[in-house]
Amino acid sequence: MPRPRKPRTCICPHRSGFAAVFKPAGTPLKDLDLVQLAHDELDALHLCDGQGKTQEEAGACMGVSRGTVQRLLASARSKVADALVQQKALAISGGPGQAATRPSTGPAKE
Repeated sequence: MPRPRKPRTCICPHRSGFAAVFKPAGTPLKDLDLVQLAHDELDALHLCDGQGKTQEEAGACMGVSRGTVQRLLASARSKVADALVQQKALAISGGPGQAATRPSTGPAKE
C-alpha cells in the first residue's frame, strides 16, 4: 500500500478554486480527447519554466523534494506536448488534490 500524499503548496496565479480547459480553436470539446494536468504539475511547470527557478528552489516553494519536482515537471511537459502535437484538450484541475473531469453530456452509456 502506498504512503499518503504529502501536502503541497501550489502558488500558480489565477488557478486556485476553478478548473480551466484549453483546446484547439474551432473544434467542440466533446469531439476532443482530454489530457488532464494536475494542479501540482502545473505549479512545477510554472515555477521551473515560467519563473526560471531551479528544481531545488521550486521544491522549497512547493514543500516537496527536488526529485518530486523533477517527476512532476517531466509529467507536465509530456502532457502539454501531447496535447499540443495531437491537438487534444488540456484540462487543468481546480486546485490541489482535485482531479479535472470531463463534464457529463448526458446519461452514461454501457
